[in-house]
Amino acid sequence: MTDSKYFTTTKKGEIFELKAELNSDKKEKKKEAVKKVIASMTVGKDVSALFTDVVNCMQTENLELKKLVYLYLMNYAKSQSDTAIISVNTFVKDCEDSNPLIRALAVRTMGCIRVDKITEYLCEPLRKCLKDEDPYVRKTAAVCVAKMHDINAQLVEDQGFLDLLKDLLSDSNPMVVANGVAAISEILETSPTAQQSLEMNIGTINKLLTALNECSEWGQVFILDAISNYNPKDDKEAQSICERVTPRLAHANAAVVLSAVKVIMKLMEMLDPHSDYITMLVKKLSPPLVTLLSAEPEIQYVALRNINLIVQKDQSVLANHLKVFFVKYNDPVYVKMDKLDVMIRLASENNIQEVLSELKEYATEIDVDFVRKSVRAI
Repeated sequence: MTDSKYFTTTKKGEIFELKAELNSDKKEKKKEAVKKVIASMTVGKDVSALFTDVVNCMQTENLELKKLVYLYLMNYAKSQSDTAIISVNTFVKDCEDSNPLIRALAVRTMGCIRVDKITEYLCEPLRKCLKDEDPYVRKTAAVCVAKMHDINAQLVEDQGFLDLLKDLLSDSNPMVVANGVAAISEILETSPTAQQSLEMNIGTINKLLTALNECSEWGQVFILDAISNYNPKDDKEAQSICERVTPRLAHANAAVVLSAVKVIMKLMEMLDPHSDYITMLVKKLSPPLVTLLSAEPEIQYVALRNINLIVQKDQSVLANHLKVFFVKYNDPVYVKMDKLDVMIRLASENNIQEVLSELKEYATEIDVDFVRKSVRAI
């Protein structure tokens, strides 16, 4: 039978019945009762009166039941902050459980309980999980540090969590490194004081570049964005980073490609503009950008916004690919507008005839805004 049955009851006196079932000795009955509570919570009923009874079900070996109780706890801990303290002991115990899934679940829930009183009790278990032997627990703990920094930044910085987070960048597991980078980026966005302790050096950058090859695609995006914030000491260092990032241009995920382009464009500023290496980089940059323009319209739009910025900085990257920006009849309006922008930026003495004949065509289109823009461009 499916779980839909839990959503169908709306009896009076239901809370009282659930209370009795939650305190039952039978494990199955308890689990059924918690499912009913979660179902009521999902449809928007207030079941906060059962807080103590549900939290008492936390001490169980059953992973499914534990997940449900943690879900309930995340939802109601803020409104029941005084009672929520009783759950702290179970968190501490779960963070030392032999099953890594339970340890990670406890850490993840700890980060989602936004109650100041509880946060300080969770520092010790979190510290242990950041040094856990299982990479899944460590990667979950990394994200938890960023969440706790959001709740109480001073506490996280005083307790030395930023140093522990920085140590994760040297981890042997690429997913842990990626989550460490993501957490650091999030903290740096909100806290100027964390800047000194999370300063990147070439050693750290090399470790990130090593992890880059084995990360998931979103992990790669986080790492590339972090690398783009680093300023190399000299052109030799900049070239070495470029060489290791260039293979990412061939990635299937558009976000990875654009992040790699961002890193390379930034590092190109440090290199000699007349060198052969720059010429080779420019040749490598254009194909992936052109490829993005044959993707679905939403990705085309994001690519075009980025291309617009790239062309403003350096026209040579796409100077020979003007035809790609010619508008197709079935392009959505937002894509047409951006293609037109890029086309105008790429116009030069060599291709002005082509551009003008295209613009003449566009002047007879049906979309008024697009026609106005085309006429203005002429």
